[in-house]
Amino acid sequence: MNDRNKSKVHALLKKRANTLPDKPFIYYQDSHVSYEKMDEISDRLAYSLLQLGISKGDMIAVVAPNQPEWLYTFFAAVKIGAPVVALNVRYRLAEFDYMLNNSQAKALVCIDSFGEFDFRQFFKENRSRFPSVEKYIYITSNKLQDDISLGDLCKTVVENQSLLEQAKQEVDETDTAIIIYTSGTTGKPKGAMISNKNILASASAQVEHFNIQATDVFIGSLPLNHVGGITCAVTSCLICGGSVVLIPSFRPDLVLQASAEYGITIMAGVPTMYVMMLNVSGIDKYDLSSVRYCIAGGSNVEPQLCTAISKTFPGAKLLNLYGLSETSGACVLSSLDDGVEKVSESIGVVIDNFKVKVVDGNGNELPAEQIGELVFKGDCVISGYLGMEKETADNFRNGWVYTGDMGYIDNDGHIYLKGRKKEMYIQGGFNVYPVEIENVLTRHPKVAMAAGFGVPDPVFGEVGRFYIVTKPGEVLTEEELFNYCKQNLADYKIPKQFEFADDLPLTPAGKIHKSLLKEKYLAPGGC
Repeated sequence: MNDRNKSKVHALLKKRANTLPDKPFIYYQDSHVSYEKMDEISDRLAYSLLQLGISKGDMIAVVAPNQPEWLYTFFAAVKIGAPVVALNVRYRLAEFDYMLNNSQAKALVCIDSFGEFDFRQFFKENRSRFPSVEKYIYITSNKLQDDISLGDLCKTVVENQSLLEQAKQEVDETDTAIIIYTSGTTGKPKGAMISNKNILASASAQVEHFNIQATDVFIGSLPLNHVGGITCAVTSCLICGGSVVLIPSFRPDLVLQASAEYGITIMAGVPTMYVMMLNVSGIDKYDLSSVRYCIAGGSNVEPQLCTAISKTFPGAKLLNLYGLSETSGACVLSSLDDGVEKVSESIGVVIDNFKVKVVDGNGNELPAEQIGELVFKGDCVISGYLGMEKETADNFRNGWVYTGDMGYIDNDGHIYLKGRKKEMYIQGGFNVYPVEIENVLTRHPKVAMAAGFGVPDPVFGEVGRFYIVTKPGEVLTEEELFNYCKQNLADYKIPKQFEFADDLPLTPAGKIHKSLLKEKYLAPGGC
């Protein structure tokens, strides 16, 4: 692989297809896709996309759970330089309305339905809201109206190989490979633009730090529209030449079953996932002896949970992983010689040649042991957010990404998280920002005011608690609010608690005094 290609995702896939043609890359529901097959199918799909008028720079939105078709689309898109806009199957009108229009996606690859939600019907009814989307491509064998079948595109014969090769040559390592939306305190999700170079830098650093080998088998239960899925699992696997077992969406019993059946060696998930696995009835019947790493990301792992994981996976090393969409995946990992006590206290050390420092409110670097904001620098750090110049300027300065996470670094280089600078909370491993939820709640015709924050929860880590003031003369129930949120928000963003109030405390400037609300709730006997 020449220097010009070494930081391109599609070039690495081609290298694996040449050196490990028959090696299973993806296992999925009693079948597998080899490296060679993934390269061949994504070649055909890339050529089909070119024939449909999709070219370098055009956005391709993907709405699907973890399945091979998601990855066919991703690898096809990176071959022609068309960024994938990774969307969650749990998104509903509010999210799709903003993200498809913010990204100006030209094509949408989507499943027919998920659970009881009919995506075909949804997009049929709302196409006028997404004027940039010219091609609706469904992961199905049944074509309806003017929709296109992804299966048909994947079978297309490449009649002009030079056209496809030319498209590949025009892709640069700095070109955006994938856009992952991360919520912000403004209430508007921010599209993190992750380049070929970024995603490979983070994944390569993870593989090297943990000494991951071609014999390793990753669990692929974290969503592919999240860096935990696409970077920490799939791209890391591509780099080492291992295999990934895709789980469509997390179910603890399926993960345990896959671990036993496929000999999973790299287990990864947020702490809530481990709690759910440990609570599976009859967990002792699963052979988990193949697992050599249990990686926990998303939030700190409580000491009691660390101990429980170590007992359940006795042959595994428990490790922390810290990363953001803005760092394309992992930038901090536990040291391999960290014990359970250290893992329960520290998120680890900065990896590869990435840099970290702790700064005060003015951006001045603080000495060891002093608490401030964690900022990172390195090839893993993205260039910014799609179409959001102010937010990019605020969060990215001179190559450093300002995380909003507070912490300190000890004299040995271990990093300790102490909380979040702003209001974000993590519900079940997913980042949630109250302002985004408040913006949806206050659009309800009966709601006058809404304010919320995260509160501790033994299962989800944190859950959203929102205070509601109704408009004069209106009667509103919790059930109505839950149903409203279900229609307008991804399910992991839906608040778990609602509290109705006659009024809310205000600051002198007239803003809702949320910190006072939270103080009252957390006080003994508070509500």
